[in-house]
Amino acid sequence: MNALEIRNLTKTFKGFKLDDISLTLPSGCIMGLIGENGAGKSTAIKLILNMLHKDSGSVSVLGKDNTENISLTKEDVGVVLDEVGIPECLNIRQVGNIMKNTFKRWDETKFFSMLKKLSVPEKKPFKDFSRGMKMKTGIAVAMSHNAKLLILDEATSGLDPIVRDEVVEMLSDYTREENHSILMSSHIVSDLEKLCDYVAFLHKGKLLLCEEKDILLSKYGIVHCTSRQLSELSPEAVRYKKETPYGSEAMVLREYVPKGMNVSPISIEELFLFTVKGGEAK
Repeated sequence: MNALEIRNLTKTFKGFKLDDISLTLPSGCIMGLIGENGAGKSTAIKLILNMLHKDSGSVSVLGKDNTENISLTKEDVGVVLDEVGIPECLNIRQVGNIMKNTFKRWDETKFFSMLKKLSVPEKKPFKDFSRGMKMKTGIAVAMSHNAKLLILDEATSGLDPIVRDEVVEMLSDYTREENHSILMSSHIVSDLEKLCDYVAFLHKGKLLLCEEKDILLSKYGIVHCTSRQLSELSPEAVRYKKETPYGSEAMVLREYVPKGMNVSPISIEELFLFTVKGGEAK
């Protein structure tokens, strides 16, 4: 069973359209949803959670249509949105008590153990928390009721590099159980590159690609060369090119590059930037 299946999902607003999105997240995997601000990441996540009414298409969460079995979805899906949504008058102890009466599989020991590891104070009111502490609390809640799918929208935003690394490690540990999956959006692409099995690129409401990360990294590369060498490459090889007085740079499909030409590895961030620029240049 796939953790998530989206088929031809469309939502139109004034001045923006999430346009015919289709993707699949296999169970036990992590997918990174990458895109600039306004690309449609949060809209897609809200549609998955049935927080917005879709214009067309379908969304299946853990094998069920997302408009059905709402109580099951609450138990099996852990969610952290850009705004955590915890009442600001509460402290952590009170949050734990509320969640204990909200989720059937609430693990209080795990919750407080995670918060201790993340240095979140128990007695301080939530209203006095920094954005980083609020996000840590949201992540701890999402991971403490034995959810099968985590959906995280910019969950590492506002965290310092050390804590981000701890959270990335915790999320990686979470998916060691084969029925645990994560859909995670972030503008911090390095976090997604460490974690993800799949990446999906959103740009201006369109899905540019969705593929296994390792396949993408082996399929594409970067060539630094002269303008003449670039002109000699097959058009099939070049997905994006940039020429300056000091030389040329191109994102290429490795299989079409002549043997002997040096092809450097490409990062997920570079792949996203070059894919966007290449698409806009056409």
